[in-house]
Amino acid sequence: MSTAKYPVRNPRTGQVDYYFNLPEREELQQAVAHLRHHQHMWARLPLHERIATLQTWKAALQHHLPTLIEALTLDTGRHHESVLEAQLIGQSIDRWCRLAENFFQETPDKGSAIPFIHIRQDVQPIPVVGVISPWNFPLLLGLIDTLPALLAGCSAVVKPSEITPRFIEPLMASVREVPLLRDILLFVAGDGSTGAQLIDLVDLVCFTGSVATGQKVYAACAERFIPCFLELGGKDPALVFEGANLEHAAASILWGSTVNCGQSCLSIERVYVQESIQEEFLEKLKQRAENVRLAYPTPEDGQIGPVISERQVHIINEHLRDAIEKGARIITGSQQCENLGGGWYCRPTVLTGVNHTMKVMTEETFGPLIPVMPFHTEEEAVQLANSTIYGLSAAVFARDWPTALRIGQRIEAGAISINECALTALVHEGEKQSFKMSGIGGTRMGPAALKRFMRQRAFLIKKEPVASPWWF
Repeated sequence: MSTAKYPVRNPRTGQVDYYFNLPEREELQQAVAHLRHHQHMWARLPLHERIATLQTWKAALQHHLPTLIEALTLDTGRHHESVLEAQLIGQSIDRWCRLAENFFQETPDKGSAIPFIHIRQDVQPIPVVGVISPWNFPLLLGLIDTLPALLAGCSAVVKPSEITPRFIEPLMASVREVPLLRDILLFVAGDGSTGAQLIDLVDLVCFTGSVATGQKVYAACAERFIPCFLELGGKDPALVFEGANLEHAAASILWGSTVNCGQSCLSIERVYVQESIQEEFLEKLKQRAENVRLAYPTPEDGQIGPVISERQVHIINEHLRDAIEKGARIITGSQQCENLGGGWYCRPTVLTGVNHTMKVMTEETFGPLIPVMPFHTEEEAVQLANSTIYGLSAAVFARDWPTALRIGQRIEAGAISINECALTALVHEGEKQSFKMSGIGGTRMGPAALKRFMRQRAFLIKKEPVASPWWF
């Protein structure tokens, strides 16, 4: 273990109040070698034993929930979302266990185009999966790829963001209580250099984070010729058409834009409203936004917690400055992030007079800003929604769901919520992929997500001693 202490800032106080040791390269190599050695035993276990092991872990997690929630709250500065994160892990374990039971059902041998050759299929797990996860939902996004990988028979090493590492200690305490699990699952605190070292040691990488870092991960995996799955940034649009229920649209878009202080890749970051209903929509959105309070001075005092990463504060401020200089107007909210008690906060901020020359409409903000731009026709709305390098998700509000669905089918993104926002955060059965620069690789939702962690194998069997017509 390195003697160098890595400092961690508290997002509510702005003070450094936590330190961790960066792992030495040799230490990381030994840890991954340990996971690799024990993976063979784990993969040979019948599926029902892997499921039983994760269920045992779920029970162990219950005893650690209070300390886990406390650590997540310190990591992120918000409480309500931290409670949900910790409590939803048990449901995630149950969901993946159910999906795995159906996925791994044996299939009979099948015939081929050659009458006397039969085909038997099986799958082999990737030995060691490396997961590099972000700071906005530290626990949830640390496990979203890890759980299916474990059920597939892989071992896993997870490197969460160095901005939010406090939860690792109570989580690993629960892992150590499960004998089979502690040899094939490791969460390790580290920085960007730790993540880079990890790529050199594992057999597959799952990365969630920014486009810029994702491109570096992709290049490093290509150099090693190992698969990688990238879930990157977004600039999700919401489209609101005449005839839509504006009360519902305003409520949904406010939540989809500002939950977790807008710190989510699937946040609504730009809103297009048909010109004839723009003023009515803006008034409803403004009223609702002004009723949402900052979670200050305590995490329980409101809905909008602090900006977790200090670097993100500068991005939010730059997007606001750029928009105002180019003619945008703030209807309600913050002119810039405000410092309260040492932490940085941004109120739900509704902007009008925006256009695509502004960063707030074209670059990922990752904050609670809601820029609203009018459109005249459906064609224009779709063109504006698709005018982006991103393609993570989107939302469409119209007079009825068939109309909204028809329009949604024209949007270039992986998950389209119809008459609601950000449903992919709540509905995990829908299989989807990221479009454009928002990512690459197979779905992390639904049963097909398990396939990412396996190699398919075919046995081509000649069962009868007959002469093959292609022989010399």
